[in-house]
Amino acid sequence: MQSLQLIRYFFYIAGNWNFRIALHILRNEIKGEKKYGVKTTGADELQNLQRMGIDISHATIYMPASYDVLENVFTKYKPATFNHFVDIGCGKGRVLSVAASLGAKKVTGIDLSKKFCEEAKKNLALIQKNKTALNYKVYNNDAFYFDIDADADCIFLFNPFDDTIMSGVIENIEISLEQHPRKIIIIYVNPLEKHLFTENNYKQVYHFQKMHYLEVSVFEKDNFSFAKR
Repeated sequence: MQSLQLIRYFFYIAGNWNFRIALHILRNEIKGEKKYGVKTTGADELQNLQRMGIDISHATIYMPASYDVLENVFTKYKPATFNHFVDIGCGKGRVLSVAASLGAKKVTGIDLSKKFCEEAKKNLALIQKNKTALNYKVYNNDAFYFDIDADADCIFLFNPFDDTIMSGVIENIEISLEQHPRKIIIIYVNPLEKHLFTENNYKQVYHFQKMHYLEVSVFEKDNFSFAKR
């Protein structure tokens, strides 16, 4: 069953992107799923959500971030150093699971798909067996209406939606920062709407790109010093 799922995933990526990147990602899928002991490989479920009457007009296709991209950025921005790691558009919980495996003690995920949220909880429960101090929550909700917790200091995004929802997410982050001044890191993979962050005075502090499609930008904003003046 797993082999069939990987084959389907390979052709799914090849059809949406290209053969070369599909082969690269497939290799990382096999290696990463074994290394972290989770099951997060999957394909687009948007049509299923649409049939259930859920508005998907602002969502993008589901595809988890490649393990090599995650490990690259987490080498520089270590999950263990954050108080609260949040993944908006968490899918089956790959990023949360990797972050927890690398030392994050408090992680939160949100996704529009109830099915994906249940899968994310299962994967995090597996991680928690070895990381007993792990505190995790997964919410089945629309990111546009998701309030950012006061202690959230790292937010992960993998191009989960278009500029309409992203603008709302940034507004929610800004409200949280205004109410609770602090430094926050935004890890944005496949950053198609990155201009929205720069327009809101977020500073890009790291950028990585591989094979054209595997790209990540890291933004930082620190309003703590300003608030103390």
